[in-house]
Amino acid sequence: MIARRPSTVQKVSGLTLTGMVVGSMVGGGVFTLPKEFGEATGVLGAVIAWVVAGTGMLMLGLVFQSLAVRRPDLDSGVYIYAKAGFGNYAGFNSAFGYWASNVAGNVFFMVFTMTTLGTFFPRLGQGNTLLAVVLASAVVWLFHVLIARGVRQAAVVNRIVTIAKLVPILTFIVIVAVSFEAGTFADNFWGGDERSVRSVFDQVKETMLVTTFVFLGIEGASVYSRFARRREDVGRATILGFVSVLAVFASVTLVSYGVLPQADLANAEQPSMGSVLESVVGPWGSTFVSIGVIISVQGAYLAWTLINAEVLYMPARGDVMPRFLTRENVHATPIAALLSTTAAVQLFLLLVLVVDDALDFMLKLDTALSLVPYLLAAAYALKLTITRQTYTPADEPERRRQRAVAAVAVVYSIFMLYAAGPKYLVLAAIVYAPGTLLYLVARREQGLRAFNPAEAVACVVLMIAAVLGVVLISTDSLDV
Repeated sequence: MIARRPSTVQKVSGLTLTGMVVGSMVGGGVFTLPKEFGEATGVLGAVIAWVVAGTGMLMLGLVFQSLAVRRPDLDSGVYIYAKAGFGNYAGFNSAFGYWASNVAGNVFFMVFTMTTLGTFFPRLGQGNTLLAVVLASAVVWLFHVLIARGVRQAAVVNRIVTIAKLVPILTFIVIVAVSFEAGTFADNFWGGDERSVRSVFDQVKETMLVTTFVFLGIEGASVYSRFARRREDVGRATILGFVSVLAVFASVTLVSYGVLPQADLANAEQPSMGSVLESVVGPWGSTFVSIGVIISVQGAYLAWTLINAEVLYMPARGDVMPRFLTRENVHATPIAALLSTTAAVQLFLLLVLVVDDALDFMLKLDTALSLVPYLLAAAYALKLTITRQTYTPADEPERRRQRAVAAVAVVYSIFMLYAAGPKYLVLAAIVYAPGTLLYLVARREQGLRAFNPAEAVACVVLMIAAVLGVVLISTDSLDV
C-alpha cells in the first residue's frame, strides 16, 4: 500500500476562485465564435442559442452552488456527486469522463495555439504538422514542470493570465460595436432563406456543442472547493464567473453579425475573431487577436491542467481510482495524477497527425465527454430535492426552488446529449470503456466486488457501444 504523506492545503480567496472559473471558461473557444455561429445560424438563432445555453448552464451553475452549500462534506470535485448519488461506478465514470474531456480540451488549446502561430510561421500549418506537434509537446511538458512546483504558484500565474487575456477580447467588443451597421445585422437576422420554426430549431441545435464547449469550466470552483478559505466562496465564484463570461460570449457573437455578412463569417479563417476585427481596422486587428489567442489559450491550458490533476487525485484518495494516483511530490503537488494527465495530452497530440480536422474534432469530443459528469451532478441535486435529504421542513420553499433548478439542468444536459448526435456519443463510449480497467484495479486494491447488478448492466452497455464505435470506424462507416 502506498503511504499517504500529509500535505498542507493552501487556501485561496473567493477572487482567486472566480479567476479559476473565468480562466477555465475563457479559453480558445471564444475566439472561434464568429465562424462557428456564422456556419450554423443567423442573429435570431444566435440569440435563442445563447438564451438556451445561458439558461441551461446557469441552472448547472446554481446546481453546483446548491450542492456546495447542502453537501459541504463533498469537497472532492464533480465526481463526488455522482458517487454519492449513484454509486462507485457512476462516480468513477464521472471522474474519468471529466478527466478525459479535459485532456481533449487541452489538446484543442495546443492545436489552436499552433494554428494561430501558423499565420506567421506557415510550417506549423493548421496545427497538425509534425513541427507543430513537436513544438506543442515541448510547451506541454514546460507547463508540467511549472505546475509540479506547486499549486499556489501556478494559481497566481493563472490569475495574471486571466486578466491579460480579457483585454483583447473586451477591446474587440468595443471596436466592433462602434463599427456596427444595422443593415448588415438585419441581413443576417434569419440565417438562411427558409423562415420557419423548424429551420431556426435546426440552426440552434447546430450551435449547442460549441456553446457548451465555451462554458466548460463553470464547475471550476467546485473542483477546487477544498482550497476555498470560505465554503460560501465556491457558489459565489461560480455564479459571478458565469455571468461575466456569458456577457462576453454573447457580445462577441452578436457584434460580429453587425460588420460582416453571415457567409463571410462562415468562411473566415480561425481565429475568426481576428478576421472580423481585421475587416474593421485592417491587418493589425488579426495580429492583435492572434496575440490574445496565444495568451488566452495557454492560460486556459494551465487552468485545466490544474483542475485535471485534482480530478484524478481526489477520486484516488476516495478509493475510486487506483492508489498510485495519490502520490505527491515535495511541493504537495499530486505528481502522479499530473504526470498521467500530461502523458495523456501527449498521446492525444500524436492523434492530431491522423485526424482530418483536429481542431473541430477535439472541440466536439471534449464537449461530448463532459456531458455525462454534468448530467450526473444535476441528477444528484434533483435526487436530494426528491428524497428531502439535507432539507428540513423549514427549507420547503428553497427545496421547491432548487428542485425546479435541478430539473431544468437535467433536461438541458439530456438535450445536449441529443445535440451531440450518435457520432460523438459513440466516440465518447470508446474513450470511456478502457477507463473501466482503472476502476477494476481500484476495486481489487480494496478487495471489493467489482459491480453490483445495475453497474454490471451499465458496464455491458458501455462496452457494446465502444465495440460498435470501433467497428464503424474500422469499416469507414464513421468518419473522424
